Amino acid sequence: MHCLIVISSTLLFSSGDALLAPCDSQIYCTGEVLRQVQMAKLFDDDKYFVDMTLTTAPEVVLEAFTNLSSVFPDKAVPSLELKKFLQTYFKEPGNEFERWTPTDWHSKPNFLSKVSDSKYRSWAEELHSLWKSLGRKIRDDVRDHPELYSQIYTPHPVVVPGGRFRELYYWDSYWVINGLLLSEMTETARGMILNFVYLVERYGIVPNGGRVYYERRSQPPFLPLMVERFYEATGDKDFLRQVLPALEREYSFWMQNRSVDVVTSELTHILNRYNVPVDHPRPESYSDDVELAEGLSTEAQKQLWMDLTSGAESGWDFSSRWFIDDTGRNNGSLRDTQTSSILPADLNAIMCRNERLLASFHRSLGNEEKALKYEKALSARIKAVESLLWDAEKGAWFDYNLVNKTRHLSFYPSNLAPLWAQCYSKSEMSDQAVQYLRDSGGLDYPNGIPTSLSDSGQQWDMPNTWPPLQHIIIEGLSGLHSAHAQELAFSLAQRWIQTNWRAFIKYEAMFEKYDVSGDGKPGGGGEYEVQLGFGWTNGVALQLLDQYGDRLSSGGRVPVCSSALIGLVYAVLKSLF
Repeated sequence: MHCLIVISSTLLFSSGDALLAPCDSQIYCTGEVLRQVQMAKLFDDDKYFVDMTLTTAPEVVLEAFTNLSSVFPDKAVPSLELKKFLQTYFKEPGNEFERWTPTDWHSKPNFLSKVSDSKYRSWAEELHSLWKSLGRKIRDDVRDHPELYSQIYTPHPVVVPGGRFRELYYWDSYWVINGLLLSEMTETARGMILNFVYLVERYGIVPNGGRVYYERRSQPPFLPLMVERFYEATGDKDFLRQVLPALEREYSFWMQNRSVDVVTSELTHILNRYNVPVDHPRPESYSDDVELAEGLSTEAQKQLWMDLTSGAESGWDFSSRWFIDDTGRNNGSLRDTQTSSILPADLNAIMCRNERLLASFHRSLGNEEKALKYEKALSARIKAVESLLWDAEKGAWFDYNLVNKTRHLSFYPSNLAPLWAQCYSKSEMSDQAVQYLRDSGGLDYPNGIPTSLSDSGQQWDMPNTWPPLQHIIIEGLSGLHSAHAQELAFSLAQRWIQTNWRAFIKYEAMFEKYDVSGDGKPGGGGEYEVQLGFGWTNGVALQLLDQYGDRLSSGGRVPVCSSALIGLVYAVLKSLF
């Protein structure tokens, strides 16, 4: 297949090919204060500093730092002096919030009665209670004096992931909202969606998270799916009508600023990628980014920082999935990250689902012309996905490498995302995809499907297993008409729930990720320690307890068969039926 790649370079934030700073703040995003504090490594986590609050106006702080720096004209300000400076002009993170308990929380939502196993039901009650501890309301002072905070003000309370993630996050919130709706916390869920609408109206995108240093990058665009779940739960057409313009504006951003034209010998296909035009170190990981780029040319450093920021936009920060080595292959180390040169299977599956949803939303509101527009876009995307990402021999969808115009054939759960999004034209593709999963090696582990089969040391790789990826696979399988696929979905749900529950019994906590081979062991690796909380883990667990609560059992262990044996059994059963 011969392809010509044409990159769409229009930016929402500026014209032409201009690159951007992470945000406009000369304290939280760029400048000498940020550089010297972060490179002095005063805190275990770079995110700590950029989450601190100013005690006075930024211009006063900048002038004070200029005066301090003049005392040490030929070297960096010593750490002791930096600490004194921070004690004078900054407050600890967290004071931007006030105490808040969700007013729509109550102790006995209906879904609990569907959980037959008494131990799981008691656990589900505890998970339901965690929403109270993860709820946050931003103080009015953030609205009135935004210059003092890195926190972005939003008008409604939020449920945060937990741990170092003190603010709202974009794609995390999809599973949080699903859990809130099961917990019958409709108003909290509504408020969270309206916060995202507010952010789209302000920025044109939903930022990665609720901090100014996230302003230029987004995350996987799940806002239409949040609205879908809310609309299914409430049937509120007025709400749908209210938020739909923001959904369309966000969709336009992704098509105008995160798309690539790939011209084959037959057609021009348009697919999406992650590509953030910011060539600076990430403020919340500043020292890591600077050290990783040491020894590179100036241009290579800038490109690496752009690709690291794009990797953060993907939500998979970081993974061997984004590596492209000098030969153009899916190989290397974190320094070989080239996220912007990859067309991801899961991003395009999400966009596929969003186009179907936008068509459905407009049809529900009587806007037939708009519905047909998005159906046309959906049809074009399915053709593009099948042309560039689908591999008929392997029976799955794979990320597309724009450098050497090939598919990355390594195993990632994202290879099944188009199955979940129903982004394919022939029913036999779903059968092939199920067989691919069985043959992949991804089912060989007792505690879930690994994020990859590559042990790179990055947190979105082996041995970690992540809640959203489990749910996407399980939901995709359970939506098929095949009894075998549905039974596999249940088996994976049973494994995942047991993994979460065993860890909860052992640590009295929920984690953002787990070790795929450790019995109740949290995950690790990457840029920070595993975090407690945890919003999307709780949401996925509640959804699976709701869906399979009459069958899930806390007793015994789910047997784990080799992929080869599973494939053999599946082939025999398929021949019989």
